[in-house]
Amino acid sequence: MKRWNITICLVLSLLLMLGSVVWANRTDSTMSSDARSTARTEIWQSIVSGRAGSATVAILDNGNFIYSEGFAMANRSLSIPVNNRTLFNIGSISKVYCATAIMLLVDDGKIDLDKPVRDYLPEFTMADERYKRITVRMLLNHTSGLPGGSYSNSFGFKYYDDFLPGTIKTLARSNLKHNPGEIAVYCNDGFSLAEMIVEKISGVKFTQFIADHIFAPLTLKSTYPSVGMLENSTEKNIARYYDSAGRMEPLEVVSFLGSGGLSATAEDLCLFFDSFSGKGTQILSPRSLAEMKTAQPSSFFGKLQNPGITYGLGMDFTSLPQYSKQGLTVLGKSGGTGNYNSMVFTIPDKRITVAVIGTGPSAGSMDIALKVLDAYLAEKGLITNNPVKPKLPLQSEPIPAEFFSYTGYYAADGGSIFKLIFDKEKNSLAIFNTEGNSEKPTLSAIFNKGFFHDSSGGKYYFINIEGAPLIINASLVDIIKFQRIEPLMNPGKLKLDLTGTVWLRRNVEPYEARMSVDNHLVKPHSLAPLPGYVDFLGIKKIDSLESAGVSLKTVRDASELQLFDRSGETWAWVSGMTYMPEKLAKILTSGTTSVTIIEKGVNEWFKTEKDTLLSFSKPENSRIILISPEDTILYDSVVDNGEVFAPAGSWLELAGTAGNVIVVGSTFILK
Repeated sequence: MKRWNITICLVLSLLLMLGSVVWANRTDSTMSSDARSTARTEIWQSIVSGRAGSATVAILDNGNFIYSEGFAMANRSLSIPVNNRTLFNIGSISKVYCATAIMLLVDDGKIDLDKPVRDYLPEFTMADERYKRITVRMLLNHTSGLPGGSYSNSFGFKYYDDFLPGTIKTLARSNLKHNPGEIAVYCNDGFSLAEMIVEKISGVKFTQFIADHIFAPLTLKSTYPSVGMLENSTEKNIARYYDSAGRMEPLEVVSFLGSGGLSATAEDLCLFFDSFSGKGTQILSPRSLAEMKTAQPSSFFGKLQNPGITYGLGMDFTSLPQYSKQGLTVLGKSGGTGNYNSMVFTIPDKRITVAVIGTGPSAGSMDIALKVLDAYLAEKGLITNNPVKPKLPLQSEPIPAEFFSYTGYYAADGGSIFKLIFDKEKNSLAIFNTEGNSEKPTLSAIFNKGFFHDSSGGKYYFINIEGAPLIINASLVDIIKFQRIEPLMNPGKLKLDLTGTVWLRRNVEPYEARMSVDNHLVKPHSLAPLPGYVDFLGIKKIDSLESAGVSLKTVRDASELQLFDRSGETWAWVSGMTYMPEKLAKILTSGTTSVTIIEKGVNEWFKTEKDTLLSFSKPENSRIILISPEDTILYDSVVDNGEVFAPAGSWLELAGTAGNVIVVGSTFILK
């Protein structure tokens, strides 16, 4: 009898397993194989290449799921595969939900898009008086002129309670990088302000508002805040992120919820974006729906050679040229965090939506989603895919003389500095990253038929708009890649020469993301050909003895530097991040050192003067990071344990909550 029971149990278990596999992958029997094959080929290529760890895809057509599938393991140690119920963080796709929340309040007559932000958020102030002209609309279409994003402790493994108040404090000390409405430069802080407006006007938390007014009516049963914020998250079906060494990181939390802090399945993304079709369940008025889908151009729009990014309200794209030519209007939004990468495209008039999400910041979801969309539209006869022609090697052509005036130094998003030179003999340009005063090649391209072409198929052109020399990436749409840094007539100087010094960040929470460790130790530098500028977490123009600010209006995620006095020593503030000079770090001695974290959010630093073997004892909610003299992360207690070798000159960072005691054992290694 027992033998029969065992057999029955095995059969039932097998049926349950098979049932889960059927549920994991959903395909309409009438669907041809092109879109499915494209999705599988492209996603597996991304996984096998190491760009993605796992992924999910879904296609929704006229309210019905034609196809959805999960790829690879959501949890490797437990051997749990990704299926269509697996949650991923969706990053900046969250902006569309935030914009929708604002438009719901517009429909209720509680918000006017074209009224100043300060009418709804009086605590919002800036050092730059032009902030008073920023409207709610400008927050949602990236034309506000706000410098960028507040990134101190905003990515991590726990929600940062001080994020929104900290954003207000940081903006109060900040300046705009251009006049409100002048140009659209992607900006996260605008959506954090929009998140605050939703809370202020509705009287409830942002997460509660969108749950009640967006998730519930649209039956989004698998859309939540960041995966790391979910109750009983270990019991939920979540795609875990593994680094390049195969180490599983804690579940990610993105604290700027309105800008990038939601999670969802690919199917729920499709259901949400299907609501912009005007069919099925509707939560917005026709007027608000049309507003969100309409391009929101800045005064800069139309000045590039080809169509640029057509931001809507929260949307990245309200049209794409290759589809517009075939009579289709495509909306799109991308998302990227430290651990996830996502993309969704929807064609409202045809009620077709494609969503792709992957683990890993370089999963390539946009490219994959485009290829899947193309394959599906071709299957339905909505577009004509021209046969792929073999790419013949391009022959370089002589560079016209007018281009040589574009030689110089340029800045990219984040303020990184690049040097551009032309090679007249090879008819090419070369761009070098100048980080740390060294020059590392980052792009090489030959000239052919008016464009510079790189080896991967990218093409670029130069343009000067209102005195700003720009390099444009002519891809899906024209995108500003670099802006030239212009020499200053009267360059300023800071009271300290920062070149060659090391600065250590002192406001690190123990749960800050590993991707942010790069800004914990900073080595500022300046370039002799660019007096009056300093690179301290990006290029800044020196304004006074104590400050350096934003100098380029097209650069995303710009920041400002202010030097200040603390107990007789000069410290630095960089858009919400606080730094002390290296000389204030303690020297690690041999033996046992007990370190008490005195103040919440204030970490400690030590330096090793000799080769040392380190061991640690720490409370659960604390953090230990070891950084080599060459800025390599040697140890991070988030993913590492046991003893570690610290070369002489290494930096030891200790973070925790107030009262935590971290014990460091140091054994000098004699040579």
